Amino acid sequence: MFPEPRATYRIQLHQDFDFFAAAEIISYLAELGISHIYCSPYLQAASGSTHGYDVVDPTRVNAGLGGESGHRAMLQALKQASLGQVLDLVPNHMAIPGRENPWWWDVLENGPSSPYASYFDVDWDSSEDRWPNRVLLPVLGDHYGRVLEAGELRLVQDQGEFTLKYHEHSFPVDPCSLSGLLARAAHNCGSDLLGFLAGCCSRLPRPTVTKRREVMRRHRDKAVIAGLLTGLCAEPGPRMAIEGEVDRVNQDPDALDRILDEQNYRLAWWRTAGRDLGYRRFFDINSLAGMRVENEDVFAATHSLPLKWVREGSVQGLRIDHPDGLRNPAGYFQRLRDTCPGVWIVAEKILEPGEQAPPDWPIEGTTGYDFLNLVTGLFVDQSKEDLLTDFYVSFCGNDQDFKALVRVCKEKVIRELLGSELNRLTSLFVAVCEKHRRHRDYTRHELQEALVRVGANYPVYRSYVRTGSGEKEPVVSQADKYYVREAIALAAEETPEPDAELLSFLEALLLLEIPGVLEGELAMRFQQFTAPVMAKGVEDTAFYRYSRLLCLNEVGGDPGHFGTSLEKFHRQAGTARDKRPLSLLAGSTHDTKRSEDVRARLCLVSEIPEKWRNQVQAWHEQNRKYITDGVPEPNTEYFIYQTLAGAWPISPERLEIYLEKALREAKEHTSWTSPDKDYERRMQEFARSVMQDERFCRGMQEFIEPLIPAGRVNSLAQTLIRMTFPGVPDIYQGCELWDMSLVDPDNRRPVDFQMRQMFLAELPGLQVQEIMERMNVGLPKMWLIRQALGLRRRRPHAFGPDGEYRPVYARGKKSDHVVAFLRGEIVLTVVPRLVLGLGGDFEDTVLDLPPGDWENVLTGERLAGGKIELSRLLDKFPVALCARDREVKAE
Repeated sequence: MFPEPRATYRIQLHQDFDFFAAAEIISYLAELGISHIYCSPYLQAASGSTHGYDVVDPTRVNAGLGGESGHRAMLQALKQASLGQVLDLVPNHMAIPGRENPWWWDVLENGPSSPYASYFDVDWDSSEDRWPNRVLLPVLGDHYGRVLEAGELRLVQDQGEFTLKYHEHSFPVDPCSLSGLLARAAHNCGSDLLGFLAGCCSRLPRPTVTKRREVMRRHRDKAVIAGLLTGLCAEPGPRMAIEGEVDRVNQDPDALDRILDEQNYRLAWWRTAGRDLGYRRFFDINSLAGMRVENEDVFAATHSLPLKWVREGSVQGLRIDHPDGLRNPAGYFQRLRDTCPGVWIVAEKILEPGEQAPPDWPIEGTTGYDFLNLVTGLFVDQSKEDLLTDFYVSFCGNDQDFKALVRVCKEKVIRELLGSELNRLTSLFVAVCEKHRRHRDYTRHELQEALVRVGANYPVYRSYVRTGSGEKEPVVSQADKYYVREAIALAAEETPEPDAELLSFLEALLLLEIPGVLEGELAMRFQQFTAPVMAKGVEDTAFYRYSRLLCLNEVGGDPGHFGTSLEKFHRQAGTARDKRPLSLLAGSTHDTKRSEDVRARLCLVSEIPEKWRNQVQAWHEQNRKYITDGVPEPNTEYFIYQTLAGAWPISPERLEIYLEKALREAKEHTSWTSPDKDYERRMQEFARSVMQDERFCRGMQEFIEPLIPAGRVNSLAQTLIRMTFPGVPDIYQGCELWDMSLVDPDNRRPVDFQMRQMFLAELPGLQVQEIMERMNVGLPKMWLIRQALGLRRRRPHAFGPDGEYRPVYARGKKSDHVVAFLRGEIVLTVVPRLVLGLGGDFEDTVLDLPPGDWENVLTGERLAGGKIELSRLLDKFPVALCARDREVKAE
C-alpha cells in the first residue's frame, strides 16, 4: 500500500517552468511540509501547450518541458528530498494537431484500416450517406468549395512524401489516391519503376479493409511504396515529373478535389462541427478527440509510460482527469487499480450538491471540489440571503432563479455547441425505435426533442449504468434510478411536453430495462452526453450569468443555495472521514473560477448586504456616463463590481482579459464561436474608463480597505480547516501566500518562488507578533501551512484514515461564529467565521478543551484542559491549532 500522503502541492508545468525549474523548488516544498508534488500532465503535448491536457503522444515525456534529462533531474531532486509525486493523467481524450499525433495521423492516412482506428471514438458510419468511412475535419475558415477555388488548399510533395496543406494545417495523403498522378508522371519521364509504383498504389488494399491479413498487407505494401518513391525522388527525371504533376493538380481545383475526395477524411468549414462531427470530442473542443480507453489495448498503449514510472517507484499517486467522459469509469478505475494496487488514486469527479462518488470506484476520492464548496459556504451569512437577493433582483431586473437559468443554459449548449453529439445520439435513438413497433412512428424531431429535454433536466453530470456481457447482468444503482427518473419527471412537466409514452420508453432504455445491443449503446452514449452538457451549461455558461454572490459560483457548487450551516459542515466532515478519508482537499486549482483568497473576501459581501447595496448604487450612478447604448447591462455591471471587489487591486490589463472570457462564456451577447466585436469593444471601453477614473478607484479602495483584514482571516480559517479536515490538503502553486487570481489564464501567471523561499527561511527566527506584522505579504498564511503540515508529519495517526473526527461546539453569545473540531482526540482546530458580524469581540463565548496539557502550535502558548475563552485563544493569531502533550512543541 502507498505511504499516506501528508499534503500535495500543485505545479503547473510549461515551457517557462519546466522540469528543471520544478527541481529547483523541491527542497523548498519539503521545508514547507509537502509530501508529494502534484504535477500537471507531462506526457508529450501539442507544441506550445501551456497546460499539458492536449496530449499527442503518451509514449514520450514532454520534450518542451526538458524531455528525459529534465524529467530525470526532477526525479532526482524528489528522491533527495524524500518527496513523492502525483501525476495527472488524461485518459479521456488526445489532441489531434496534424502529424504531432502519430496515431491520429495514421488514422487519417489509413481510415478504418489503421491499427489505431479503434483507439479513437470515431463513428465511421455516422454520415454514411454523405461521406462513408471518413472523418469530418472542421478546420476550414469558409465553405470547402470556396477555400478550394481560392487556392488555399494545395498538394505538397517532399522527397516522395505527399501531404495536403491548408495554412498551418497539414494532412496525410492516402497512397491509393496517388495512382493517377504517379502514372501521369511516369508517362512523362518514361520511368518504368514509377509506373510500377502507380500500379501498386491502385492495387493497394483499400482503407476500408479491417481483416487482419488485408490490413497487414496494406501497411507492408504502403511502406515499400514509400521507400521506393523516396529513392526515385532523388533522381532528377522522376522528381521533376512528379513536381510537374503536383503543380498541375494545384492549379486545377477539379483535379485537386478528386484527390481530396479519395482521402479518409473530409475537410470542412469549422462551423460544421456544430452538427456533423463524427467523433466524440472533449466538450466542444474539435481539436481534442475522445479515446476508447475501455479497450484493453488502448489502455495499455496510453498508460504504458506512467505505469512504468509507478513500477519504478517514481510516481506514487495518480490524478485522473475527467473520468465522466469515459464510457465505463468504474471499469477503468478497476483496471487501473488492478494494474497498480499500491498507488493513491483520486478522480476529477465533480459532485453536485448531495451527490456521492460511486461507491464501486476503487479510488481514494475526488480532487476536492466538494470540499471546496462545503467550506466556502461555511463563511457565507445565511441569515442575510433575502437582503442580498432582493437587491440583486432589483438592480439587475431579473428574478429568474438559478435552477431555471441552468435549464435554459443547458438547452442552449445542447443545441448550439453539442449539436454533433446530439445528432449522433438522435440517430442511435431512431435506430432503436425502428426495432420497437410501438415507437417506430416517432419522427426524428420528436426523438431529438425528448433527448434535449431530458438532457437539459439531468440533475448531475451523468449516470453510471453498465451493460452486461456474457453472464454479467447490467449494473444500475439506486442513484442511477433516482437521477434518471428525476430528469424524466422534470422533462414531463415542460410545455409542450414530450409524449408521455416516449418519455417512459426513454426512461426504460436509460435504466437498461429493455435488452438489446443498440438499446444498451444508447444508455451508455447518453451518459457521455450529459457530462459535457452539465460542464458547459453550468460551469461555463450559467456561472457567468448568475451573479448574486460570486464566491458561490465554483465548480461543483450551487449558487442558488446560500451557504453552509455549521451542522451540515460537521455532518459532511464525518461522512468524509468514514467514506473517503484520503480524498484530496482543494482550495484553489488550475480550474477554479476564483482563487481561495478572492472567494474568502467575497464571502464578506454576504454579511453586509445593506452596505454593499449602497455602494453598488453609488458606483452605478457615478459610472452611468460610461454606459454606451445599454452596455454594460445591469447584470454584467454588477458582475464587474463584484469581480473588482474580490480581486482588488487588479490591473486594467488583467481585468480586460478576464472580461473577454467571462462575456464569451456567458454566451448572451457574444461567444467564442460568434464573437460580437462591437459589443466587446463597448464593454472593454467601460472597464477601461472605470479603471482610469481616479474617483472610482479611490472609492473602490475605500470600500475594500476595511474588508481586507477580515478577508484574510477568512482565508486563514479556510486554510487551517483544509490542513486538518479528513483528507489530504492540496496547495495550488503560489497560494501559500495571498493570491488574488481569477480563472485561467489569470491563475497561471508566474509564481515568485525565490521570494517564497526567502520568506520560509525567515520564519523559524520570527516571533508570532513579527509574523502578524507582515500580514500584507502573506507571512501568516505560510506560517500556518508550515506549522500545520509539521504537526501532520509528527502526528500522522491523528489525521490518517483511522483518525477520529469530532465536532466541538462553543458556548456563549457568539458560538455561531466558531468552528472547532478534534482529530484523533489530540489535535484541535478552532477558527472564527462570519468575522464582520463578530466585530472582533467574542464576548462570553468559550470552548471546552479536553483534559490534558495542550499547546497552540501557531503561537507556542501552553494551555490546560478545561474552559477557555475564545478571545484569549485567538488573541495573538486569528486561528488556533492546538495539540495535546509536550512532544508536539512547534519546531
